[in-house]
Amino acid sequence: MDFDILKETEDKMKKAVEAMEKRFQTVRAGRANPSSLDGVMVNYYGVMTPLKQLATISVPEARQLLIKPFDRSCLSAIEKAIFESNLGYTPGNDGETIRIVIPMLTEDRRKELVKQVKAISEDGKVSIRNIRHDSLEDLEVLELPEDEEKSKAAAIQTLVNDYNKIIDEKLKEKNEELLTV
Repeated sequence: MDFDILKETEDKMKKAVEAMEKRFQTVRAGRANPSSLDGVMVNYYGVMTPLKQLATISVPEARQLLIKPFDRSCLSAIEKAIFESNLGYTPGNDGETIRIVIPMLTEDRRKELVKQVKAISEDGKVSIRNIRHDSLEDLEVLELPEDEEKSKAAAIQTLVNDYNKIIDEKLKEKNEELLTV
């Protein structure tokens, strides 16, 4: 049973790091990336619908996104949703598709993005700490001998330290990507 707690703890920590990496992908670094539009929700006939369910998103050039809706009648709703998403994009509508030219990042904007990524990584570390807290509570419920419980708690803390290092490495990589001109 105690082995299950360690395995379950590690699985949860892996998922926390994966979730953090997914959030990192939405922070753009001056290159066109369709996943930067993943959080955009469009009001489609009164229902908030994810953009990727309403259109295909492609990258025809390094700094351009092309959005081709399945239903042309929702072009203006898509354009409005992108504009209101505060991603810093200005969509251009040609009647059939929407083109977004990704502007070059200014130094100030890069610094803002670095702060945003740091906040995301802090959220990841908080998740890791919460997982540790839950696992330690689960250990107490098992009522193991004191020395065994301490060794399991130490193993959990080792996992926390390892995953915090992973988060720091991912943060460093993303910062380098954002600060590279």
